[in-house]
Amino acid sequence: MAKRQKQQQTAGTPAITSLTASGVEFTTHAYEHDPAHPSYGEEAAEALGVSPEQVFKTLVAEVDGALTVAVVPVSGSLDLKALAAAVGGKRAAMADPALAERTTGYVRGGISPLGQRRRLPTVLDASASGHATICVSAGRRGLEVELTPSSLATLTGAVLAPIARP
Repeated sequence: MAKRQKQQQTAGTPAITSLTASGVEFTTHAYEHDPAHPSYGEEAAEALGVSPEQVFKTLVAEVDGALTVAVVPVSGSLDLKALAAAVGGKRAAMADPALAERTTGYVRGGISPLGQRRRLPTVLDASASGHATICVSAGRRGLEVELTPSSLATLTGAVLAPIARP
């Protein structure tokens, strides 16, 4: 990955604290967040100099009334029907942003699948397994964490399923 800054792996957000405690190998990447950028995920991919298929966004949805985390590539969008099916539900809709922030403990654009205030069922798009490593939010805008998809799935209890569409 070009144009990245390695940060101390021991300081920072609940996501980084969780990763450090787990013993999983990871790398943090910081960049200057531009509040005017139209997409948090695309901004991260551009700043890190990596393909948008390798940077994943964390979305919070409601499946049959229960909050569920979806982790999909920033190059695509979430297929709500596929997410519902992946967790055995019938209907899915995006969660209210304020509820997502309160429940996870993170702000929109910085929600990490790791170190959330309350652990939610998590689905990781199956395309993640096609990469040696992926990047997800480390818990704040302008900070990403790079780790293996299997490590992310293990730490979050995620199931892998095809939940993204181009």
